[in-house]
Amino acid sequence: MIDFPSTIKISFRALKVNLMRTLLTMLGIIIGVGAVIAMLAIGTGAKKKIGDQIASMGSNLLIVLPGSTTSGGLRSGMGSQPTLSLSDSNAILKEAGAVEYAAPVLNGNAQIIYGNQNWSTVVVGTSPSMLNVRDWDLAVGRSFTDEDVRNATKVCILGQTVVDNLFGDIDPIGQSIRIKNIPFIVLGVLSVKGQSPQGQDQDDTIYIPVTTAQKKVFGVSFRGMIRVIMLKAKGTDYLSIAEKQVNELLRQRHHIQQGRDDDFTVRNLTQIMETAQQATVVMTLLLGAIASVSLLVGGIGIMNIMLVSVTERTREIGIRLAVGAKASDIRTQFMIEALILSLIGGVIGIIFGVGGAELISTLAKWETIVTPMSIISAFCFSALVGIFFGFYPAYKASLLNPIDALRYE
Repeated sequence: MIDFPSTIKISFRALKVNLMRTLLTMLGIIIGVGAVIAMLAIGTGAKKKIGDQIASMGSNLLIVLPGSTTSGGLRSGMGSQPTLSLSDSNAILKEAGAVEYAAPVLNGNAQIIYGNQNWSTVVVGTSPSMLNVRDWDLAVGRSFTDEDVRNATKVCILGQTVVDNLFGDIDPIGQSIRIKNIPFIVLGVLSVKGQSPQGQDQDDTIYIPVTTAQKKVFGVSFRGMIRVIMLKAKGTDYLSIAEKQVNELLRQRHHIQQGRDDDFTVRNLTQIMETAQQATVVMTLLLGAIASVSLLVGGIGIMNIMLVSVTERTREIGIRLAVGAKASDIRTQFMIEALILSLIGGVIGIIFGVGGAELISTLAKWETIVTPMSIISAFCFSALVGIFFGFYPAYKASLLNPIDALRYE
């Protein structure tokens, strides 16, 4: 039976004989494990960032955009002509059973003035349902109501960026601001959303009733015109149903005959954003795979050094075999030596990997997340590398003939 404590003690003693070579052998494993952990931390951080941005957009989202139109045989691009109306949005909410909320959008840029301060931002004419569509809460105050929409009331709710640039430390609730020199009363302030997946500041916005935007701020080409309709399906399973219902309803309302192109486009934003998140998963795996190459290189280094060690210690192996050691004892000793190299290198590599991830986060201002799974995976992989690449030198050592080994110079 193999005496593991004694074998481990002998293995440590053998590795300490040439300490510099031992440290250089572990270097490949240290770099490999550290690189794997750091790369996975970068990828996981990117995945979380995109996930947070997707969550900030809302869930189960559909968006209806104006489509291309044809006039005199000339086809215009998508969105070049207004083809959607407020009545379309109301009809979708009433008749499309899979749609939970619908919010019309008529937006544009405008200069906002409060006292001696001014700020250019995006003004969005919409309905109170927009907060439900976007899963957007109010930090303070209240939203405008459906009655405000019906009466085209001059009220608004502000994003936090607008509040910071216009009001500073002043409470904006109840204050009067001017949008295109038209006075509006501030009813509420939206909670912070951060950047969108496209990198836009979602808090740099003002929401006003859509009818107010149509009649008093932007004007419209035709009665009830809007630019976009934002929709929220009743659930993930309802997205495709809602998309089909909206397509059929709008074709009917716009009197589009069979075989003719739609003058609108329905897009599933949830699928688009999930695709973006899946891309980060692929990127994380790719970064991890690239970093794992250095682990394999480190494993090859272990095998080379162990082969050299077998050659240098041929007489030692011959003496041990001559005094009664079995081939399995010799094989176990060299396997343990390789395993010690990879495990110690793995532990040091974990320290360097975690430290490297923190350094990248500090210097590059990029969020990195070191997960327990990435540490465990890198450590186990380093152990497997030691076992795999240490087997051949150990097997070669165990096959030595005692007589030939004793004669070796």
